[in-house]
Amino acid sequence: MRALALYGTIGSLLVTALATAPAGGATGAAAAPPAPVPHRIEFGRCAAVEHLPSTVECGRLTVPLDYARPDGKKIHLTVSRIRATARGERQGALVFNPGGPGASSMEFPLYGGLPKWRKVARAYDFVGYAPRGVGRSAPLSCQNPKEFAKAPTDSRMHPDAAFKRQKRAEAREYARGCVRRAGGDLPYYNSVNNARDLDMLRAALGEKKLTFMGASYGTYFGAVYATLFPGHVRRMIFDSVVNPAPRKIWYQNNLDQDVAFERRWGDWLGWVARHHAHYHLGTTKKAVQQAYNKAAGKLRRTPLNGKIGAGQLQSAFLKTGYNDAFWPMRAEALAGYLHGNPKPLIAQALPRDTGAAADENSNAVYTAVECNDAPWPHDWRTWNRDNTEIARIAPFETWDNAWMNLPCAYWPDRPASAAAELDDAVRRADHPAAGRDLADVAGHVARTRIDDVLHGRRGPLDVHTEPGALPPVLLLAAERDAATPYRGALELQRRLPGSSLVTENGAGTHGVAFNDNACVTKYAEAYLLHGKIPAHKVYCAPRAEPLPGQQATRAQHALPGK
Repeated sequence: MRALALYGTIGSLLVTALATAPAGGATGAAAAPPAPVPHRIEFGRCAAVEHLPSTVECGRLTVPLDYARPDGKKIHLTVSRIRATARGERQGALVFNPGGPGASSMEFPLYGGLPKWRKVARAYDFVGYAPRGVGRSAPLSCQNPKEFAKAPTDSRMHPDAAFKRQKRAEAREYARGCVRRAGGDLPYYNSVNNARDLDMLRAALGEKKLTFMGASYGTYFGAVYATLFPGHVRRMIFDSVVNPAPRKIWYQNNLDQDVAFERRWGDWLGWVARHHAHYHLGTTKKAVQQAYNKAAGKLRRTPLNGKIGAGQLQSAFLKTGYNDAFWPMRAEALAGYLHGNPKPLIAQALPRDTGAAADENSNAVYTAVECNDAPWPHDWRTWNRDNTEIARIAPFETWDNAWMNLPCAYWPDRPASAAAELDDAVRRADHPAAGRDLADVAGHVARTRIDDVLHGRRGPLDVHTEPGALPPVLLLAAERDAATPYRGALELQRRLPGSSLVTENGAGTHGVAFNDNACVTKYAEAYLLHGKIPAHKVYCAPRAEPLPGQQATRAQHALPGK
């Protein structure tokens, strides 16, 4: 599931998860990738399309599409930066990734102007970037944005056979669209390549060692980076940790997430029930759930404003599982709609026409990375059996999550992707420089087919480091996080010896550093500024629950593009 969440006071975390050994002919995980490019990024004015103020400077990083062929096709990634505000205290560059797959951190340099980040901004250049496929970084697309953004849509916790057939057809067509639009480039959008791009960025910034902060999915490919390049790490913070166990990537992680979201949804139901005097939606979780079901039924029959159906309701209310700041807003919207005032729900759930292209791009990258990262079940009976079983105990999000990931059941295997690449090369054969390219691609296709026969489909990278190989890293997690369940943090800590885990007890907000818990922020700040690592495991009390009627400001819940 893509994680839509709050990070600090601005920005978005897009979930969830995950990753891969190289697909489509990239070198094996144990092989050393080519040395990073030696040239520095030339920074200057940002393009107007980035919508960044003049205080931010932008540049471009060139990387190989396929690291197995470093002299082959190149792609370009957009990068943003604001210099450290205190030159005498500068420690280097802090690179940030907010998750996804499919999220950009181009806005990250602006975080330095926020009070909770100012001490860190004195010591570090704040560097953001759009990973491969995202924004203007060799952008991916699988579908016409207008078709992707069509509304209203339906959402059903217990879909019937006809609805399932419809969603299977949509998933199959979506996968075909990814292949048609991306062609032979499609397999190279994966988490190992994201990690290699990150090392190229480190070198192009002139940093001997990387200081990195990753959230949600950013913790996964950050951990892949630590596995591939432990000697290139200076400091790393992993905030809201994806479970990196190969058996979890990626299918099982989604099923685990469904269960965790049900628990977090129950937290919100209970909070609304405790404040029945304010919202009048019921005094028990069951009563509030019935109120939600009533609203979904009404919207299914008669979409609000012609565009808000049960699907838009579910998407809006899913955010209650990511951050407590949404709790009062969503309760107000549900109460208003059922009691005759639809305006709050319209404001919170109406699709934004202006964001359709960015949303489609983000979803395309999410899908490509997930599907390329690991083998997925291809038999619909497996999906149907597993999701039906989970939906019995966790109905809120299970089937919507399944539909989002179902294109992976129809994803091309490595030989098919290599064949598509050969087709692309043949179509370019009339270009003067195409002869060498065609021969190179043909050889790659042959190697891919032989490798597939000998070794079969590669699985995800086995994330781990040997004791002493990696500097101490800091893991942050909320005990009741739905998008990245807490067991993932325990698993990554086991795989990265010497790491320290800070847990926010009894809380579930996704993205905990430099947010509303001063205890967690204290540990993160001490680590980045002074390299101080706390004990193996330390705990912080939960943040205060929101109050009824409390409205989050735009700066608290901005979700650009998602």
